[in-house]
Amino acid sequence: MTHRHTALLAGAFALLATLPASAAGLTVVAAENFYGDLARQVGGKAVAVTSILSNPDQDPHLFEADPSTARALKSAKVVVRNGVDYDPWMEKLLAADPSPGRAEIVAADLMGRKAGDNPHLWYDPRTMEAVAGAMAERFAAADPAAKAEFKSNAAAFDASLKPLDAKIAAMKAKYAGTPVTASEPVFGLMAELIGLDVHNKAFQLAVMNNTEPSASDVAAFEDDLKNHRVKVMIYNAQADDQAVKRLVALAKDSKIPIVGVSETEPAGKTYQAWMFAQLDALDSALSGKAS
Repeated sequence: MTHRHTALLAGAFALLATLPASAAGLTVVAAENFYGDLARQVGGKAVAVTSILSNPDQDPHLFEADPSTARALKSAKVVVRNGVDYDPWMEKLLAADPSPGRAEIVAADLMGRKAGDNPHLWYDPRTMEAVAGAMAERFAAADPAAKAEFKSNAAAFDASLKPLDAKIAAMKAKYAGTPVTASEPVFGLMAELIGLDVHNKAFQLAVMNNTEPSASDVAAFEDDLKNHRVKVMIYNAQADDQAVKRLVALAKDSKIPIVGVSETEPAGKTYQAWMFAQLDALDSALSGKAS
């Protein structure tokens, strides 16, 4: 969860990315745009998707829903959210305006995650596979005529993850046990899949929770960089935290490669392409081909 200053979010709260499908009768609202992208991949032309958080300057924890968000939810047949306190505003809106005909998909529930777990669930492709399956079921319940299409599209999405899984397996074979550090646990679940030895977790949690890292945590992070105890620094490229900026600068001065990751899917990219791009950047950094 990025925790940028509220000033950066002024005027951004109302921005919705609406991705209509031609003649679509099934309205879907996704709290985050990567789930919205997935809904389009599974739903195809049978769905019209609205993604609420699409702007890279928006912070899920600081986001404050406005009337346009509530209006979008009112007409939704299916709502998709992350859960585990990542998008609590969505849960509050749904509770305030219950609709018996509205289905809800919560990624955290599908994966058995609870409050306190790493909330960046989409960095594990298995999460997206589970959400795709749930979408196919919920979409079919709302639009039975398109059930075969939804099932086929979900299967195609699952198949499209195989190259990503292969990339993760190849990187694990090369880099398992490699020491790295990170400014936040955004990439944490993917790092676990690769088998990386991630340092400075206390610092990461402090930044994620918008609290000041302790002096000892900062010193440990700096020591890792100055003494080359880590091969790469992974940082949240969307964050506006001064402590993180100083560490990014120190990593550059110490000739430690840095790799930026994000919480919002970039415009014009699919989930698969987004993940691949970040893995490629990390692979290059770990192999010494990037700095």
